[in-house]
Amino acid sequence: MINAQMQSAREFLSLLSTSSGVSGHEVSIASLVRERFGALTDEVRCDTFGNVYALKKGNSIRSKIMLAAHMDEIGLIVKKIDSRGFLRFTSIGGVDQRTLLSQEVLVHGRQAIPGIIGSLPPHLLTDGDLDQAVTMEDMAIDVGLSSAKINEVIQVGDIVTLRRETYSLLNNVIAGKSLDDRAGVVVMMVCLEELSHLQHAHDVIAVATTQEEVGLRGALTSAYTLNPDLAVAIDVTHASTPDTKGQVAIELSKGPTVALGPNIHPAIYRHLSETSQEQRLPIQIEPIPGASGTDAWAIQVTRAGIPTGLISVPLRYMHTSVETLDMQDVLNSGKLLAHFISSLPDDLEGFLCY
Repeated sequence: MINAQMQSAREFLSLLSTSSGVSGHEVSIASLVRERFGALTDEVRCDTFGNVYALKKGNSIRSKIMLAAHMDEIGLIVKKIDSRGFLRFTSIGGVDQRTLLSQEVLVHGRQAIPGIIGSLPPHLLTDGDLDQAVTMEDMAIDVGLSSAKINEVIQVGDIVTLRRETYSLLNNVIAGKSLDDRAGVVVMMVCLEELSHLQHAHDVIAVATTQEEVGLRGALTSAYTLNPDLAVAIDVTHASTPDTKGQVAIELSKGPTVALGPNIHPAIYRHLSETSQEQRLPIQIEPIPGASGTDAWAIQVTRAGIPTGLISVPLRYMHTSVETLDMQDVLNSGKLLAHFISSLPDDLEGFLCY
């Protein structure tokens, strides 16, 4: 039987997943985050870049702990409407064009218009073409409108998102689009819920960042704005599947990963690891020898430098419409973060000294 916290987290993640918010167009996601986080924190606001900040005040010390998870998703943009009413498009963020063919989409014109991505059927291809992957340039979106009508509701520059409901698998595993990184937003929600039952000295600011998929931009601007004493980014990481063939050591359902490497402050890594042992929360260690490619990379080098950590939820099939994760890993991530924050010493400067 699913407990109340698991059910709440799953429902919120499903809501975020099925909503649309391509990089630079996160306003609808931001409104959902503001509403949910508003019930858990003392103050919620957004900035001119679209980032959402939720402040949960500490009990005494006024040091600032920043949590960051991006709420944007990869997507498409209309670049041409041909004379027959078909939409040509290109990508925003790291879209894998191999996965686009035959997908259902929503074109965000004057209203949300359903469409499908199509190309020539195999019957009309030559033998040589049958062996080749269809490129984005050879695909088109069909919304069922004539060329005379389509310009009334769609124009060049309109955003396109994949249309996909979340799908429940067994053992608390779910699949859907844009779980990268709306799962991280849910991790922050769980953390804030847990902190309501714990004492914590320092202020916590949970930031749902924008435009991560096109250059970590929201993390850069929000970290500059806050200049926190310590930060932890929450993202997803690759989980092993049969086709990874040993390249990936991280497993689904064995807990979140805690990163270490030059992007990570050693005291934060150490305290996260110790907290996991004390609270008997499973974690996996993820060595990252260089850039993590997450918000942590931008936060670390903002202003004079910010001590930064990284927790990641294992995820299969990243940047597809069937990203797959274990909700228990999401809950464990939030609980780990909350106990990490609760057990931080009052003297953060001494704690963070090398």
